[in-house]
Amino acid sequence: MEVIFQLSEEQVKQLHQLYQTVWWAKGRSLEDTQKCVAGSQICIGLVDSNENLIGFTRILTDYIYKALLFDVIVCESHQGIGLGRKLVSLVKEHEQLQAVKHFELYCLAELEGFYEGHGFTAAMGDLQLMRCVNA
Repeated sequence: MEVIFQLSEEQVKQLHQLYQTVWWAKGRSLEDTQKCVAGSQICIGLVDSNENLIGFTRILTDYIYKALLFDVIVCESHQGIGLGRKLVSLVKEHEQLQAVKHFELYCLAELEGFYEGHGFTAAMGDLQLMRCVNA
């Protein structure tokens, strides 16, 4: 396994295919996936010995106060061997993110334990996630 910080055109296609396997990204188009990767400040991929994408996450950040993790995803055939943990650790250890005060993400309740193991907490006091759909 190798860590990459820039995806090839073929790896973006592989990411698009990975997205089709999860409920929260199913239906994303290849064009939207390309724009998503291009618009993210930091992308981290894990590739196998054939340079096939087996894990991915992306970060939006201001490099000082906040870094928001998105799309922590591992290919089904490689799940259960610590690659998700590796991705989150790579984000927190990333050289460009060392000054960031808060790493943030949102996830389903069943994944809270996984992220708590990396220092994340759902105990945010009175803070609430809010969303406005851009119609």
